[in-house]
Amino acid sequence: MERNNKLRMLLYCALFAAITGILAQITIPLPLIPITGQTLAVGLTATILGSRYGAIAMIVYAAIGAVGVPVFTQASAGFHVLVGPTGGFIIGFIVTAYVTGLILEKTKFTISMAMIANLAGMIITLALGGIQYKFVADVSWTAAMSVAVTPFILGGIVKAYLASLVGIKVRERLVQARLLEGERRIERNKNIA
Repeated sequence: MERNNKLRMLLYCALFAAITGILAQITIPLPLIPITGQTLAVGLTATILGSRYGAIAMIVYAAIGAVGVPVFTQASAGFHVLVGPTGGFIIGFIVTAYVTGLILEKTKFTISMAMIANLAGMIITLALGGIQYKFVADVSWTAAMSVAVTPFILGGIVKAYLASLVGIKVRERLVQARLLEGERRIERNKNIA
């Protein structure tokens, strides 16, 4: 039973990594860094799968992109993307998924808590993306903020809301269908481990 559950969760991780790659192709072009559906996918992943599996899904996403599968924005791929000016966002997705899921696991899987968790995740993604952009592009903090952070705040809030609303509803359905562990089971498994 436990083995089947772990296999199912790993399949979910692969599925959400693929969804992130698909949503990364939905872009609104801006001069240097486009607005994409990636962050919406990260929020959905963390809200539905929680901290551990949400982070695993984002590690899978980053890894398959790094080895050459064109899953990053504008069908780009390669390790150079991760170490380039915008790579901090992708690396930030791993931390974001973990923290967003952890907040929900430590509180409650509700839309309001998911909104708080996803807003915290948005801040993490923008902070890590902005920091890497500043150092790799060798620009001032003001320039990094104006290029890599400020243009994404409003869209980030909208995507945090959508990830919270849709993510909690999908999670509830999966739990009801016994395709995903509920909160009580997660706590019980943590106490056993």
